[in-house]
Amino acid sequence: MTTRRGFLASLAAAAAAPSLTWADAGSPEFLAAAKEPDGGFALFGLTARGQVTFRIPLPARGHAGAGHPVRPEAVTFARRPGTHALVIDCVHGTVIQRLTAPGGHHFSGHGAFSADGRTLFTAEIDSVTGLGGVGLWRRSDGYDRVGGFASGGIGPHELLRLPGRDILVIANGGIVEGGGDGRTKLNLDTMRPNLSYMTADGELLDRVDLPPELRGNSIRHIAAHPDRQVAFAMQWEHDRAIRPPLLGLHRPGSAPRLCAVPDALAPRLANYAGSVSFSGDGAQVAITCPKGGSIAIFDRSGAFIDLLARADVCGIGRIGSGGFLTTDGLGGLMELSSGRLRPLAAFDRAWDNHLIGLRGATTA
Repeated sequence: MTTRRGFLASLAAAAAAPSLTWADAGSPEFLAAAKEPDGGFALFGLTARGQVTFRIPLPARGHAGAGHPVRPEAVTFARRPGTHALVIDCVHGTVIQRLTAPGGHHFSGHGAFSADGRTLFTAEIDSVTGLGGVGLWRRSDGYDRVGGFASGGIGPHELLRLPGRDILVIANGGIVEGGGDGRTKLNLDTMRPNLSYMTADGELLDRVDLPPELRGNSIRHIAAHPDRQVAFAMQWEHDRAIRPPLLGLHRPGSAPRLCAVPDALAPRLANYAGSVSFSGDGAQVAITCPKGGSIAIFDRSGAFIDLLARADVCGIGRIGSGGFLTTDGLGGLMELSSGRLRPLAAFDRAWDNHLIGLRGATTA
């Protein structure tokens, strides 16, 4: 394990040597965690064509994480309610630093870097009250924690940075969790999910609250188009007989648009959206529904286009001029374009929930 002093020394040495980039790690376009056949876990670099550029063993199951915009460094978070995260050198496969959540808090599984890559933002939750926070970690200081602020709600899950700016979008799921496993939902009758927009120093710029009848819809995952339209995916926690919309679209300063599938198809989503992404050309947005084995596709206005079947599909990201890459728990990597799923590769491993896009990576 690299110490903080060792990491700072490596930074000083790096300043005098050619800087490594994602090209040195094989030019991956995505990061993804997976469970291996022997029960172990690993982090992988993936191209849009389904090729593996690197494999790095992990000590435990990964959920999601963040990729540095330029340097080949990845931050992986343990599955919530984990209290530790690992900063990994994706060229040499080594752990650069281990991050520990503040006392009484845990990470939610997601994070994001600032546009210049100097600061890592982490979504954090008070383990008793469920109140959310955003942690700030300075890379040049050996990933030391340098501050934090409130997330604007309860139970934040994913956060991301709007393209081109240090404006954070935070999916506050609204759920307080506890119990022996830290995952028992304690406040389903009073949950209040929201989508919060904040500056990098914690100023609240805008907040989206769902109408009272949809407060059982936990906002969990988010995606942003380059023009800063935001898509958010939800998971319904109330009456299973109700089939609410699981996708929302939003622009700061406006009302959200909630996007539903036709009533006859709604049961196939199983009231659970696992991930969300815009297509490569931004013309479409899709949510994956692993419990229902489905992918729902919409246009940019929120109009429903199609529903495709794929067992245990969850990871999704934008590729090429107009498509998506998907991963699933059966080991599949598939391209979704022109309304069709095309197999790219199949592996003897179970891909975890998310694909982490690397905007700074050189494409293969």
